[in-house]
Amino acid sequence: MIGFDSLFEAPGSVAVLELVVYSALCVQSRTEETTERMGTKNSRLQGFYQLNPFERLQMVKAFDGLCDEDLRVLHGGQGTLSIERADKMIENVVGTFNLPLGIATNFQINGRDYLIPMVVEEPSIVAGASYAAKMVRDGGGFSASSTDPLMIGQVQIVNVTAPQSARHDILRRKDEILALANAQSRSLVALGGGARDVEVHYHPASPMGPMLVVHLIIDTRDAMGANAINTMCEAVAPLLEQITRGRVYLRILSNLSDRRLARAHCVVPPRALERDGLSGEEVVEGILWAYAFAAVDPYRATTHNKGILNGIDPVIVATGNDWRAIEAGAHAYAARSGRYTSLSVWEKDAEGNLVGTLEMPLAVGIVGGATRVHPAAQAALKLLGVTSANQLAEIAVCAGLASNLAAMRALACEGIQQGHMGLHARQIAMAAGAHGPLVDEVARRMVEERNIKPARAEELIAELRSTTMSD
Repeated sequence: MIGFDSLFEAPGSVAVLELVVYSALCVQSRTEETTERMGTKNSRLQGFYQLNPFERLQMVKAFDGLCDEDLRVLHGGQGTLSIERADKMIENVVGTFNLPLGIATNFQINGRDYLIPMVVEEPSIVAGASYAAKMVRDGGGFSASSTDPLMIGQVQIVNVTAPQSARHDILRRKDEILALANAQSRSLVALGGGARDVEVHYHPASPMGPMLVVHLIIDTRDAMGANAINTMCEAVAPLLEQITRGRVYLRILSNLSDRRLARAHCVVPPRALERDGLSGEEVVEGILWAYAFAAVDPYRATTHNKGILNGIDPVIVATGNDWRAIEAGAHAYAARSGRYTSLSVWEKDAEGNLVGTLEMPLAVGIVGGATRVHPAAQAALKLLGVTSANQLAEIAVCAGLASNLAAMRALACEGIQQGHMGLHARQIAMAAGAHGPLVDEVARRMVEERNIKPARAEELIAELRSTTMSD
């Protein structure tokens, strides 16, 4: 049993605590039996979505041996992110803002099972990713890989009178530049990272005139690396001015981290895609047409790629990483050919299986920044059990491919709104003032009527409350 009394410390919460303890007792025997039977971790948590949040916490603890403090933080209890800590993270702090934290189940990546924490406000994302991961399991699970964590720092040099000669001089003194850069982060170098190479790019025309741009290629190991990269760029700027006799302006990392890629691959047998009235082969055909649309049309590709990021961003947020950098790099990478297109590729193999691949930049870290400041981010990383930034990137890219599959399956079958409708109705019901069991009843009636609107929710709430009072 976990120490639930330490998890939920709110005055007048005796009834809640009783529910928690009862839920834990109900689930404990199930989780212990499941763990004993499995012998190893298994992310197939049967009926997970049907449990209440306290029961889910208990199952999550059984999966990965999280301690009471980890569960308290994941639950969002008191002290998750104190106002004092928040005040040191950003400027002008007046409070904190909560978002739902869900657990995506069924993921098997490179032969290992994961429960994936996802922080997101949009309905259907966690459920969709979990369902897609279940389908992918039927084909052997996801396989993933990643490149070395190489990032690019840029130094902009203008007013260079002989740019080609300056380029030659910069490259001739590459070792000196790298040594100066690496002197800024000896700890990174000691871990096997640091500045690896120097490149020089010449832009003969811009709105302000010609410029040289020096790229420092930096291995940031298990950090995202922004601070180290910017520090190195600042350090080498005076030397570059001396070499080129030009003037340096910008010295900053690039968020197009196309040297730091993560790749995911999956095979989905047609039988896993069968739906009522639709064969697996028909669903495969529909998904391939959905992909083809995104491959040729940038208007569709933008929404298609947003569906991929629906799976990636929640993992990035949960682990305290920079989702804005991920978004920027992803969309730039999608346009690297000069035409914006789909990040993922979907095909049919000789056996008729649906095959999906996704390759994209994913600059994430498990050390430094919010990952080591935010308690919930630390607990999320512990749940994932990652030992490197590359491993985290591989998990995130698989979540992205799963989310992409879920969206396209929905579009190819019943349409995106059908699966989205129930959760959306619950949000409308809560916004209209419903609480407790009333939320589900109002949502159910609106879905049945296919009239999910705030005005109808208010009418149903008044009607149900009136009925209850008269009883």
